[in-house]
Amino acid sequence: MRLSGAAQRLTVLVGESDQYRHRPLYTEIVHRAHRMGLAGASVFRGIEGFGASSLIHTSRLLSLSEDLPVAVVIVDAEPRITAFVAELDELVTEGLVIVDEVRVHRYVGRGAPEGSG
Repeated sequence: MRLSGAAQRLTVLVGESDQYRHRPLYTEIVHRAHRMGLAGASVFRGIEGFGASSLIHTSRLLSLSEDLPVAVVIVDAEPRITAFVAELDELVTEGLVIVDEVRVHRYVGRGAPEGSG
């Protein structure tokens, strides 16, 4: 797969302990993105943050927080991101979904021939 030029970045910000049908929400998002054939998805665990609850969650040793912020980031072409955002309506009940216009300089998937790109 080759993706370059104009694209969109989808960022889903949720809590680490958020669940969907007894599994981590971020895992469900990644697996659905994979099933829909999106270019890729990465999950980033935050070390500190707060959201709608205004409670600060932190990974510092003396903190009791186990609900750290998590960001799922997906980059793909606009029509594919738009279709995936509709999937998120069912999944994300509390969190933030951000879509940005981005420019991809190079993406070559597995099995690309030498010198392509």
